[in-house]
Amino acid sequence: MTQSTESRAVSPSVPDRLLTEATRLFAQRGFDRVSVQELVEAAGVTKGAMYHYFTSKDDLLFAVYQRVLNLQMSRLAQIVEGGGDVTERLHAAAVDVVHTTVDNLDDMVIFFRSLHMLSPGRQREVRRERRRYHELFRSLVEEGMREGVFHDKIPADIVVNYFFGSIHHLSMWYRADGELSGPQLGVYYADLLLASLRKG
Repeated sequence: MTQSTESRAVSPSVPDRLLTEATRLFAQRGFDRVSVQELVEAAGVTKGAMYHYFTSKDDLLFAVYQRVLNLQMSRLAQIVEGGGDVTERLHAAAVDVVHTTVDNLDDMVIFFRSLHMLSPGRQREVRRERRRYHELFRSLVEEGMREGVFHDKIPADIVVNYFFGSIHHLSMWYRADGELSGPQLGVYYADLLLASLRKG
């Protein structure tokens, strides 16, 4: 295989290039301050190529949200349905959501800054998917409470909302070039969560 063929084989697809550049630009400058022309120039594609995959800039913003939501939901489902006791699975789930969040900090910035710019129907869809994720995560806490592994002094929904509230602030202070990696930070957050639920 020639070098040029190898380069073509590993080149990101047009949708991936557009999503990557849209995420970067929307996070840096805001959704409303980025033009379609700037997007396609940054991605190295034509407007025609963009509109082949995305009907509008709004469509591209929605795809940015879907990418991380789908990733996190898929990974959480595997953890919830996997083996191990509930303590191990909840710890793994907590580590994973922190890890995938810091790996996609630009997406988190966009989530809180630009969600209101989606159409009402798509705002509802994004919130519905995020709620499904929280409910699946909460099911682990509830399972542990039913089994008597975790105390039930605090309702599970409050525990989960408190935990995710701290995660939503990661984009305000976490730096990838800092002392902690995503997995390391995830372990600290998971340990704190489990400590708050432990009996005794």
